[in-house]
Amino acid sequence: MTPDRYQRIQSVLATRQIDLTVCMEEVHKPNNVSAIVRTADAVGIHKVHAVWPDDKMRMLSHTSAGARNWVELETHDTMVDAVQHLKSQGMQVLATNLSDTAIDFREVDYTKPTAIILGGEKNGITQEALNLADQDIIIPMVGMVQSLNVSVASASFCMKHNASAKTQACTTKQPPSYLTKWYTVFCLNAAIQYSPK
Repeated sequence: MTPDRYQRIQSVLATRQIDLTVCMEEVHKPNNVSAIVRTADAVGIHKVHAVWPDDKMRMLSHTSAGARNWVELETHDTMVDAVQHLKSQGMQVLATNLSDTAIDFREVDYTKPTAIILGGEKNGITQEALNLADQDIIIPMVGMVQSLNVSVASASFCMKHNASAKTQACTTKQPPSYLTKWYTVFCLNAAIQYSPK
């Protein structure tokens, strides 16, 4: 591993955050899954979640192979399982949904650990997910359409959180132990042996 590559990994890990994630609820188009994972990597999210109840959907875990080297993707059989897992980590769970009680996503308190549920392309977010979430959020629209593509919405939420975290200096950093995994991944991709010594 070259010194430049070592420094690059160090600098990227220094900005990794564990207080933000997204949970894809049956998002099934490979291009959308790929874009969401790439956005996660771009803003420093170390893990994203997906509710994929069948084997065909679980094949999507191989989407966006490049970004997947650096972003973990954890799958869940049900939304109940996913939300219970997220809340057990102390996260507020937000659902993207146009409703009377929804708040502007820019008004969310991002100093709290946050998970954002993204509904699938065909049917949107389910009632089950809405019932489990702590709050509905929306991206205000001034045009004729009332929603964005799921990957575009994900990018909007993540970029806003990222800006808020930097402004408020509240981001929790990825623990140093994650460094070993990243070095191992890099060396495997480069077909060389990694030694932690």
